[in-house]
Amino acid sequence: MTEDHEEFTVIVPCFNEEQAIRDTVVEIAEQLSICAACRLIVVNDGSKDRSLDLLVDLAKEIPTLEVVSHERNLGYGAALKTGIARAKTDLIVITDADGSYPIDQIPTLARECADFDMVVGARTGPQVTHSKLRSIPKIFLALWVSWIARQKVPDINSGMRVFRKPVLECYVRILPNSFSFTTTLTLAMLTNYRPVKFVPINYMARVGRSKIEPVRDTLRFASLILRTGMYFAPVRVLAPIVFALGLATLGSLLYDVWLGNLTDKSVILAMFTLNTGVFALLADMIDKRSGR
Repeated sequence: MTEDHEEFTVIVPCFNEEQAIRDTVVEIAEQLSICAACRLIVVNDGSKDRSLDLLVDLAKEIPTLEVVSHERNLGYGAALKTGIARAKTDLIVITDADGSYPIDQIPTLARECADFDMVVGARTGPQVTHSKLRSIPKIFLALWVSWIARQKVPDINSGMRVFRKPVLECYVRILPNSFSFTTTLTLAMLTNYRPVKFVPINYMARVGRSKIEPVRDTLRFASLILRTGMYFAPVRVLAPIVFALGLATLGSLLYDVWLGNLTDKSVILAMFTLNTGVFALLADMIDKRSGR
């Protein structure tokens, strides 16, 4: 990183990360040491361990570090929103406090964002440690998001990314306070045809215990993708349903022709297909008129 590098602010949400927070902050500070205008904001999200105490001590040693604290745990997305609101730069970098992301890639991702609204560190590098239990539903969720966004999305919820603050502020009203913040941001940017780049990075096993619950959070992700997809790309979300209903209607009608009798089942299926199709078109018209 050189002095002519565009200044940026690194936001790190922290909740009960006493085992990793010191090393993470020190490593980020080293990356920012030759960029006088760059800053680091760590948001302690109501930690009940020694995280806040460690951060307060680090703030005395590192002049570029600002520590903000929530009195109670508000959620990953809420912590990011707090940090972003306090940032004074247009360019924002976010990463996790658990030691899982390659901190040395922050300058590279920030440089890549010169021509993009967002650059995502996609966890597809040569050294990636993933929970096998979580990787299975993520494959299907990634395919679903790729269909809605009309392009391949290699990582839907990476916690290491760079984006423009004014662009994010266009979507802040729909960004949740939970872990789904990054998933929603990815889908919102892509469905609005914002220039987004995915850069492969490594991903290590986190330090300490994960706060994610696979079954509950996978269901939440799926629900969120459905809601966000309906908000920005309703036709893409409903098209497979209309297609499936259409095939079922066609099959039922052909069977009725073979029997020589039009059944109520075929009529009901045809009405479902028509209503769903019309609903998709109306939702798309509303979306286009709203100018999102």
